Amino acid sequence: MKDLAYLNKFFYKYRWRLIPGVLFVIISNIFTVLRAPVIRIAFDLVTENIGVYQLFSGFNRQAMIYEIFGSSLILFGVLVFVLALISGLFTFFMRQTIILVSRLIEYDLKNEIYNHYQALSLAFYRRNSTGDLMNRVTEDVSRVRMYLGPGIMYTINTVVLFILVIYFMLTINVRLAVFSVLPLPILAVIIYYVNNVIHFRSEKIQERLSGLSSFVQENFSGIRIMKSYVREGSVRQKFALESEDYKTHSMALVKVQASFYPLMLLLVGLSNVITIFIGGIEVMKGTITAGNIAEFIVYLNLLTFPVMALGWVT
Repeated sequence: MKDLAYLNKFFYKYRWRLIPGVLFVIISNIFTVLRAPVIRIAFDLVTENIGVYQLFSGFNRQAMIYEIFGSSLILFGVLVFVLALISGLFTFFMRQTIILVSRLIEYDLKNEIYNHYQALSLAFYRRNSTGDLMNRVTEDVSRVRMYLGPGIMYTINTVVLFILVIYFMLTINVRLAVFSVLPLPILAVIIYYVNNVIHFRSEKIQERLSGLSSFVQENFSGIRIMKSYVREGSVRQKFALESEDYKTHSMALVKVQASFYPLMLLLVGLSNVITIFIGGIEVMKGTITAGNIAEFIVYLNLLTFPVMALGWVT
């Protein structure tokens, strides 16, 4: 975090773009979470009206009840659609502010590094390879941009959504809320463990990419000499070895990620199973309604992408 503190000056520079971005995150999540109570009311309406509809079986009023029931469901469907539309609109504004700022900071960083390169001595350039220095301006700055844009955006989004969802869950039923989020601490431990593995392997990939860039740059710079001495074959073999080394390290990281995301989804799915089981018991006790179970499932599914995003940010 000490190294990342260097970027704080850019956050301050673009603060009037970032602050609206954070507000858009909060507003977008509020409209996203509001869909769950609407779905709960709709579910409860279905349960109640089916009973009323069957009660008036054989009477003329049954058709009228059916019509009112159908109109109500359409109204709730439209309301869910409108909430999703508003949430999507503010999500667009969120991306247009936070992601845009990351691009502006990337532009500033590249110019800053290039200006710094011009001020360095010739001795520095004799000690460091050109390909490695090029990698700093291109690949490394791109990684910093991913932290500044999507990294920060998804982190804020996850924190805000978690707070809203957990609050709504606790107001409905504390017991069900506790059991529903039970697998999430396990998920936090897995993320912490995998984070160390991903960090180590990512470092290795960056090192290999830097070496590959240096190798290519040096060979293209000295292409005339290489061709004069008919060294194409040996250079091709060396490049194949460098590429193979980079591929090996990349595949090692991919293997970790390949098991990580399904494991996260499994734990979120386990939360759904627990919600249905415990929720069913609470419905039989009469403490909650069937609509509340549907509401809880919506809340848990809302947490699926943020949990995946949290793993990606890590």
